[in-house]
Amino acid sequence: MPEVASYPGVALITGAASGIGLATVRKLADDGATALVLSDRDEVGLGAIGAEMEARDVPLMLCRQDIADEAAWDGLEMGIKHRWKGLDTVVVNAGISDSGPIAELSFADWRRVMSVNLDGAFLTLRSGMRLLRDSGAAVVVSSASAIKAEPGVGAYGASKAAALQLAKVAAKEGAARGIRVNAVLPGGVQTPIWTQMAFFRDMIAEHGSEQAAFDALAAVATPLGHYARPEEIAGQIAFLLSPAARSMTGTALVVDGGYSL
Repeated sequence: MPEVASYPGVALITGAASGIGLATVRKLADDGATALVLSDRDEVGLGAIGAEMEARDVPLMLCRQDIADEAAWDGLEMGIKHRWKGLDTVVVNAGISDSGPIAELSFADWRRVMSVNLDGAFLTLRSGMRLLRDSGAAVVVSSASAIKAEPGVGAYGASKAAALQLAKVAAKEGAARGIRVNAVLPGGVQTPIWTQMAFFRDMIAEHGSEQAAFDALAAVATPLGHYARPEEIAGQIAFLLSPAARSMTGTALVVDGGYSL
């Protein structure tokens, strides 16, 4: 069996400015990343995590980009090759959410979700597979919605199911070089995306705090009565990238508090 590449080594993380991506940046930095390539469309958030990493003397490349922009990926590939020759780890994380019954979903909204969650995942993984050194590793952040149907999540669930299959195909294609590709499937996670939803803002008002609202929602949505913190998912991502998971590829690691049971 090939040796595991340097972990975390030179790591690429998309959606790095908030939520799971932000927690993963900090986790990989804690684990001794040689360098971090951070991608996000949020210029302010990206600058903030960039400043935090610079204060920790972690070599950086910050990329404010539309994840579905092929030309931007071509330029980023060239920059990474020039500076570090390649990558050791890749986290395909950037994504957006949307809701609405299929019969009422506009094609524009469908394409908006697919553009980020699937086209963006494909372009990230394509560049990642080109840049990963032998025995490197990638993790695709899918969702429990990829394996459990719920009303109103047609576009999101379909995009995440497709991303999961993409990860499995990449795992098979990369195996000859010892490249491992796995997916993590979170359920409810306590990220800022919830505060964009009117019903959740109503829950905060009803229960008195954001944490109380999360607890109330998780109590009815998951058997364990718990929504994960971003740091928990970052820990699972780090495990899949690490030598501890050297025999795992093409795996769908479900981290959803029992939601999908």
